[in-house]
Parts: sequence; structure tokens; C-alpha cells
Amino acid sequence: MSLNTRITFLFAILSAIIISLLSGFVWYFANEFAFEDFYKRLEARINIASQIKVATGTNTAEYREARQKYLERLPQENEHVFLADKPNKIAFDKRVHLPASFYKNIESGLIARYRNDNTFYAGKYLKEGSNGYIVIISAKDPYGYRELKDLQRILFAGFFLSVALSYFVGRKFSDFTFKPIRALIKQAKGISAENLHQRLPQIKSNDEIAEISQTFNDMLDRLETAFETQNNFISNASHELRTPLTVISGEAELAVFRSSNADPELQKSIATIQTEAERLENILTSLLSLAQSGFDGEKQRWEEIRLDELIWDVKASIDLVNPDNQIQIDLSKLPENPESINLHGNLNLIKLAVTNIVNNACKYSDNRVVELGLSVTRTNIVISVKDQGIGIPEDELQHVFEPFFRASNTTRYNGYGVGLPLSLNIIRLHKGSIAIKTVQESGTEMSILLPRSH
Repeated sequence: MSLNTRITFLFAILSAIIISLLSGFVWYFANEFAFEDFYKRLEARINIASQIKVATGTNTAEYREARQKYLERLPQENEHVFLADKPNKIAFDKRVHLPASFYKNIESGLIARYRNDNTFYAGKYLKEGSNGYIVIISAKDPYGYRELKDLQRILFAGFFLSVALSYFVGRKFSDFTFKPIRALIKQAKGISAENLHQRLPQIKSNDEIAEISQTFNDMLDRLETAFETQNNFISNASHELRTPLTVISGEAELAVFRSSNADPELQKSIATIQTEAERLENILTSLLSLAQSGFDGEKQRWEEIRLDELIWDVKASIDLVNPDNQIQIDLSKLPENPESINLHGNLNLIKLAVTNIVNNACKYSDNRVVELGLSVTRTNIVISVKDQGIGIPEDELQHVFEPFFRASNTTRYNGYGVGLPLSLNIIRLHKGSIAIKTVQESGTEMSILLPRSH
């Protein structure tokens, strides 16, 4: 999950928590005070009942007439008047089943309140002459109850709508915030070994994004300086080392020619010098190639390469130096679209990488059959090289791409341990990779995975 998405979800979750807390407070206080007005209406009827019905000389008919004239009847309104010597001594059975706390409030001289679902009760003790009475009024409040249910639905709907809106707003805000970062990422991804000289644009601000851009550019400056230093070293080393090696090889060859009648031991020594000079020159050439394979591509020619043609060129090159090879090319898995096997890269470097791998396959299989194939997947072009050779020990497989490493079962074969590292550097330069499947004494299959251009 991207940071952009995580921040959006965090924003939505925090908004949901705040909205739920706010809705909870609204619901709590609404539930507490929504029926306050209704309770006051019940209490008003208690006061009227205590002044009219209980008063001496007032009959029931007059009371009812006064109620109908001045008071609106509440839904399912009922009155209960109980005779009591004291608040805690009611003179008859409690036909109104209310909790003990209700009557305790009456005993305390307060106006008692109680709610059972949508039925509301209010009660009060009053004294008239020598008699005491408990007056209880009950009624339903469908309007207040309905309004509370409506509020509940509104709060639920408002909660989900608010969370959805906060997610949408958070997404837009996050997109806006990360827009310059995404632009930097896109430009940074475009900087590779091919264009190491490019830089990210300078941002005229003092925020963290400008600091990231400047830090990245500083790192590119150091990398470019390191590459230039390496380039200068290789150029100087190439000249300074090759010149004396060429002289040594030439002098050794001349000495061999002139020592045809010399002592056999001397001839052997001169021949050894010539052989080791050639070997040292081969090592130097391999090392220089290995180092140069990591240079930026700005100094190399990049073009569209037809990999099927390249495979045939590799076969032709190996035929010149190893005519006994048994390379079999398999192009049966090629797609119908010829452009799908095109690669944007450096022809000489790719050819060198593939040639090194195929040469190894021929060498370590003692020129048995080597299958060289080309296929295409959804994202990659795959060059496969499968041999029937000695394989690679499983515990040494992780080291095969290390410079100068040679597997323990290759001692009888000539080599310097730089071919595979060189090939891997070249493939990585082209944003690819190399996969290996091997079984010791049965063979090895190497797959070169290169990104598709089309």
C-alpha cells in the first residue's frame, strides 16, 4: 500500500472517530433532553390536578370540563390519584407498576419522572388539609419519540456520508500533497546509466520536497564524479598496462623465433613467458570490459536490437573460435509481432553478455548439445541457454556472479571468473536480470530476462 493511500485511510479513520464521537454526544444529549418539554407538560397537569381535583368542593364533572376547555389531551393520557397519609404510606394497592426509585423521589418531596419505552410518568405528593395524595400522570409522546428515531437515522446516514466525504476529500488532499513527490519519482526513475548527467529540477522553496530534490542531485553529483574517476583510471590503466604487455608479448614471440636452436630449457622458459603474457593480457582485457560495463550509457550507442538476429550473430561468432560446438537455436516460441523481440540497448554489450554465457555452456559441457532459445512473456524477452554440462554445486550457486569466483568443479577448465559478472553487469545496465537452474552433473539452464520495449 502506497503512502498516499495510507494517509488517505488514516485521514478517513480519524474523521470517522471524530464524527462518531460527535454523533454520540449529540445522541446522548438529545436522548436526555428531547422529552424535557413533555415532562413539563405532565408536571403542569399534576399541578392543575392538585389545585382543582383535590381541592375541597370541586367535583369531578367540573374538573373534566376545565381540563377539556384549557388543556389539550395527550395521547393515551391517564391520571392516578392515590390517598396516602404520608408519601410512603399509600392507602391502596399499587395498580401503577413503577420502580421503587420513582416512589422514593416522591417521598423526597420531588416531582418523580419515569419513562418506559414511549410511555412517560410524572408523580408528586401533595397535602390538602388532613389528607395526603399522590398524583401520577402518564401519557405517550409519539412525536418526540418519532423525532428521536429520525435523529438516530440522520446521525447514522450523516456518519456514513461524512466518512465517505472525508475519504474523498482526504484522497484529493493527499493527491495534491504528493503531486510534487510523484513528479520527482517519475523524473528520478528516468535517470539511469544511460543519462547519469541529468538532474532533478530545482524547487524554489524551503520545504522537505526541495530538500529531497537537492539531496538526490548531490548524490548524483557524487556518482557521476565516481564514474568519471573510474573512467579516467581505466583509460590510463588501459594505456599504461597494455603497452608493456604488448612489448613483453612481442619480445617473447621474437625470442621464441630466434631460440629454435637454443637449449630446450631456455626455449621452455621463453614459451612460458609468452603464454603467461598472453594470459595476463586476456585477464586485463576481461577486467577492463568488466569495469567499462558499469559506465553510463551516454557514452555508448543505444539502438533498437533484433534479438533473433543477435542470436544468430552469437552463433556465428562462436563458430569462428569453437567450430566443434553443438549449439542448437530454437525460435519456435517467437510471437507473431516481430517488434515484441526488439530491445533498446547497446548491440556490442548485449552480444558480449550472451556470447559469454553461451561460451561457458559449450566449455563446461565439453561441446555437448547447447540449446539457445528465444521467447517472450507478458513483461520480458527471455534468452535461454541450456547445456548438458557439469552443473554448479548448490552451495556455490550464490557466488557465481562474484568477480574471480570459480566453482570447485571447474578446475580442469581454463577461465578467470569474470565472464558471468561481466554479463550480469551488462544485463543490469539494460534493466534485466539472469536466472539460473542447475543440477550438478546434469546441466545448467540460464535465462536472460530483458524488459520488453513493445
